[in-house]
Amino acid sequence: MSQLLDPLAFPLHGSRLIEASAGTGKTWTIAALYLRLVLGHGGDAAFVRPLLPSDILVMTFTRAATRELSNRVRERLVQAAAYFRGELGHDDPARKDPYLRDLAASYADDSARVVAAHRLVLAAETMDEAAIFTIDAWCQRMLREHAFDSG
Repeated sequence: MSQLLDPLAFPLHGSRLIEASAGTGKTWTIAALYLRLVLGHGGDAAFVRPLLPSDILVMTFTRAATRELSNRVRERLVQAAAYFRGELGHDDPARKDPYLRDLAASYADDSARVVAAHRLVLAAETMDEAAIFTIDAWCQRMLREHAFDSG
Protein backbone atom coordinates (compact mmCIF):
# COMPACT_ATOMS: atom_id res chain seq x y z
CA MET A 1 0.00 0.00 0.00
CA SER A 2 1.40 3.41 -0.93
CA GLN A 3 1.85 6.05 1.70
CA LEU A 4 1.69 9.82 1.18
CA LEU A 5 4.83 11.67 2.14
CA ASP A 6 4.48 14.90 4.13
CA PRO A 7 7.55 16.93 3.12
CA LEU A 8 7.31 19.13 6.24
CA ALA A 9 7.25 16.19 8.68
CA PHE A 10 9.34 13.56 6.86
CA PRO A 11 12.32 12.52 9.04
CA LEU A 12 15.59 13.83 7.60
CA HIS A 13 18.10 11.87 9.66
CA GLY A 14 19.66 8.72 8.23
CA SER A 15 19.36 7.49 4.65
CA ARG A 16 16.03 7.91 2.89
CA LEU A 17 14.63 6.44 -0.31
CA ILE A 18 11.86 8.09 -2.31
CA GLU A 19 10.37 5.68 -4.79
CA ALA A 20 7.45 6.51 -7.07
CA SER A 21 6.17 6.24 -10.63
CA ALA A 22 6.80 8.84 -13.30
CA GLY A 23 4.87 12.08 -12.91
CA THR A 24 4.09 11.67 -9.21
CA GLY A 25 6.13 14.61 -7.92
CA LYS A 26 9.49 13.07 -6.96
CA THR A 27 11.46 16.10 -8.16
CA TRP A 28 9.13 18.50 -6.30
CA THR A 29 9.42 16.37 -3.15
CA ILE A 30 13.21 16.15 -3.33
CA ALA A 31 13.42 19.93 -3.75
CA ALA A 32 11.09 20.41 -0.76
CA LEU A 33 13.19 18.10 1.43
CA TYR A 34 16.36 19.81 0.18
CA LEU A 35 15.05 23.14 1.51
CA ARG A 36 14.51 21.59 4.93
CA LEU A 37 18.00 20.06 4.97
CA VAL A 38 19.55 23.43 4.07
CA LEU A 39 17.50 25.16 6.78
CA GLY A 40 17.97 22.50 9.46
CA HIS A 41 14.16 22.48 9.69
CA GLY A 42 12.00 19.96 11.48
CA GLY A 43 12.62 19.70 15.21
CA ASP A 44 13.02 16.02 16.10
CA ALA A 45 12.60 15.04 12.44
CA ALA A 46 15.44 17.36 11.35
CA PHE A 47 19.00 16.46 10.54
CA VAL A 48 21.42 17.33 13.35
CA ARG A 49 22.56 20.56 11.65
CA PRO A 50 21.79 22.68 8.60
CA LEU A 51 23.55 21.40 5.48
CA LEU A 52 25.09 22.87 2.35
CA PRO A 53 24.59 21.35 -1.11
CA SER A 54 27.98 19.62 -0.94
CA ASP A 55 26.75 17.76 2.18
CA ILE A 56 23.59 16.31 0.59
CA LEU A 57 23.71 13.27 -1.71
CA VAL A 58 20.90 12.88 -4.24
CA MET A 59 21.06 9.95 -6.67
CA THR A 60 18.95 9.30 -9.73
CA PHE A 61 19.06 7.13 -12.84
CA THR A 62 19.77 9.41 -15.81
CA ARG A 63 22.05 12.35 -16.59
CA ALA A 64 19.03 14.32 -17.77
CA ALA A 65 17.38 13.75 -14.39
CA THR A 66 20.49 15.00 -12.55
CA ARG A 67 20.47 18.23 -14.58
CA GLU A 68 16.73 18.70 -14.04
CA LEU A 69 17.04 18.02 -10.30
CA SER A 70 19.94 20.42 -9.91
CA ASN A 71 18.14 23.18 -11.81
CA ARG A 72 14.84 22.66 -9.99
CA VAL A 73 16.51 22.58 -6.56
CA ARG A 74 18.43 25.80 -7.33
CA GLU A 75 15.22 27.49 -8.56
CA ARG A 76 13.36 26.35 -5.44
CA LEU A 77 16.12 27.66 -3.14
CA VAL A 78 16.00 31.08 -4.83
CA GLN A 79 12.19 31.11 -4.79
CA ALA A 80 12.05 30.14 -1.10
CA ALA A 81 14.59 32.83 -0.18
CA ALA A 82 12.46 35.44 -1.96
CA TYR A 83 9.37 34.12 -0.17
CA PHE A 84 11.07 34.31 3.23
CA ARG A 85 12.15 37.91 2.52
CA GLY A 86 8.68 38.87 1.25
CA GLU A 87 10.06 39.75 -2.20
CA LEU A 88 7.67 37.80 -4.43
CA GLY A 89 5.48 39.88 -6.72
CA HIS A 90 1.70 39.86 -6.29
CA ASP A 91 1.26 37.85 -9.48
CA ASP A 92 3.96 35.29 -8.61
CA PRO A 93 2.27 31.88 -8.15
CA ALA A 94 4.79 31.00 -5.41
CA ARG A 95 3.03 33.52 -3.13
CA LYS A 96 0.19 31.01 -2.81
CA ASP A 97 2.42 27.95 -2.43
CA PRO A 98 1.15 26.08 0.66
CA TYR A 99 4.50 24.38 1.23
CA LEU A 100 6.43 27.68 1.32
CA ARG A 101 3.68 29.27 3.42
CA ASP A 102 3.83 26.49 6.03
CA LEU A 103 7.63 26.32 5.97
CA ALA A 104 7.97 30.09 6.49
CA ALA A 105 5.29 30.04 9.21
CA SER A 106 7.47 27.70 11.26
CA TYR A 107 9.94 30.58 11.68
CA ALA A 108 8.40 32.70 14.41
CA ASP A 109 9.82 36.13 13.67
CA ASP A 110 11.32 38.24 10.91
CA SER A 111 14.90 37.82 12.13
CA ALA A 112 14.61 34.01 11.95
CA ARG A 113 13.22 34.32 8.41
CA VAL A 114 16.11 36.61 7.42
CA VAL A 115 18.63 34.02 8.66
CA ALA A 116 16.72 31.29 6.82
CA ALA A 117 16.67 33.36 3.60
CA HIS A 118 20.44 33.87 3.90
CA ARG A 119 20.98 30.10 4.23
CA LEU A 120 18.80 29.49 1.18
CA VAL A 121 20.69 32.07 -0.92
CA LEU A 122 24.04 30.63 0.16
CA ALA A 123 22.87 27.15 -0.83
CA ALA A 124 21.63 28.41 -4.22
CA GLU A 125 24.99 30.08 -4.83
CA THR A 126 26.87 26.86 -4.04
CA MET A 127 24.69 24.49 -6.08
CA ASP A 128 27.64 23.89 -8.43
CA GLU A 129 29.08 21.83 -5.56
CA ALA A 130 25.86 19.84 -5.11
CA ALA A 131 26.21 16.07 -4.94
CA ILE A 132 23.48 15.16 -7.42
CA PHE A 133 24.61 12.12 -9.39
CA THR A 134 23.53 9.15 -11.40
CA ILE A 135 24.25 5.95 -9.52
CA ASP A 136 27.14 5.03 -11.82
CA ALA A 137 28.68 8.53 -11.68
CA TRP A 138 28.61 8.48 -7.88
CA CYS A 139 30.23 5.02 -7.80
CA GLN A 140 32.96 6.20 -10.20
CA ARG A 141 33.59 9.27 -8.07
CA MET A 142 33.89 7.19 -4.90
CA LEU A 143 36.33 4.81 -6.60
CA ARG A 144 38.45 7.77 -7.81
CA GLU A 145 38.42 9.48 -4.41
CA HIS A 146 39.15 6.28 -2.50
CA ALA A 147 41.27 4.39 -5.03
CA PHE A 148 43.87 3.28 -2.50
CA ASP A 149 41.25 2.35 0.09
CA SER A 150 39.30 0.23 -2.40
CA GLY A 151 42.28 -1.84 -3.54
